[in-house]
Amino acid sequence: MKFSVSLKKNQDFRRLYSKGRSIAAASLVVYVKKNRQPVNRLGITVSTKIGNAVCRNKIRRRLKEIYRLNEGRLESGLDVVIVARVKAAHTPYSKLERDYLYACSRLGILKKETESGGNL
Repeated sequence: MKFSVSLKKNQDFRRLYSKGRSIAAASLVVYVKKNRQPVNRLGITVSTKIGNAVCRNKIRRRLKEIYRLNEGRLESGLDVVIVARVKAAHTPYSKLERDYLYACSRLGILKKETESGGNL
């Protein structure tokens, strides 16, 4: 995660849940709020209702990797919290990534695609 740091304080999570915007997909929910920093901050939440510790850590690792691979596509200066739903335990990686990108596009936090058809 080149452009991001971890979100760790409980008050930051609570602020995002209460004042941030959110979009729910089938296997996850993404909360977003602008921060006043040049970097993004990421928090991942997986409830104890979802499987055992091994299962929860697997979901956490998958979500972190999905974020890492797509963080260049996000705007900067955001607080992002990804909350895994119960369905995430049985969802394949590709579907998790699709749900994450769907939520990000609905929230409008993906960078605008530039056309690479310039003169050389």
